[in-house]
Amino acid sequence: MEHQNVTVYFAFIAGLLSFVSPCVLPLIPSYVSFISGISFEQLTAENNSSELKKVIIFNSLMFILGFTVVFVAMGTTITLLGQYFAAHQGIFRKVGAVVIIFFGLHIIGIVNIKVLQRDKRFHFSQNKPLGLIGSFFVGLGFAAGWTPCIGPILASILFVAGTSETLGMGILLLVIYSLGLALPFFLTSLGINTFLKYFDRFKKHMRVVSIVSGVFLIFVGILIYTNQFAILTARLNAWFPFLIFN
Repeated sequence: MEHQNVTVYFAFIAGLLSFVSPCVLPLIPSYVSFISGISFEQLTAENNSSELKKVIIFNSLMFILGFTVVFVAMGTTITLLGQYFAAHQGIFRKVGAVVIIFFGLHIIGIVNIKVLQRDKRFHFSQNKPLGLIGSFFVGLGFAAGWTPCIGPILASILFVAGTSETLGMGILLLVIYSLGLALPFFLTSLGINTFLKYFDRFKKHMRVVSIVSGVFLIFVGILIYTNQFAILTARLNAWFPFLIFN
């Protein structure tokens, strides 16, 4: 149970780190404008009508549903594979942990994994999506287009899901990861002006975000390799006694 609780929190934090990654955060206004079909000038207007807000809300939710479907499908697949090779799960866990550590080193910039330098983002045409269904498919494209920043973090979650004892737990991890990415995206879509105001101050710290993300992955990779998630559980219990980790 402790292991499961920690991996759930890890998945949510990973989702948040994916949102603030240099490959995602600067593009959020463009995504909101594209999926809603609302011009940037209208989005940033002081007084948006209730109709515009409804369009933003529902299209954002469909976009979120789109990338969640892809992430959960990935988690289901990797968890099934992990269960299929259950007899060698110890090896699978250690190999995955080493890969996660290398991903962390890559994000920091200590090592260079060339395949992760290829920009695989989904590039939009000039046409706006066809309503809610269009926003859903844009979400699918966003999830499928792993960028150099989001790829290592998402892949790390998939490795963790692959070591889950049950299919349900593997799916839950990807749902929680999607929630960590979706929640700030949804809140940003509702307050785009506030986002733009603070983003100008925040963007100069993007390098720090990369370092924090990389260190986070390295730390988790070490815990996975040594099978010592209980250490993190004890720390969290000490730091946040009002939360339940056991």
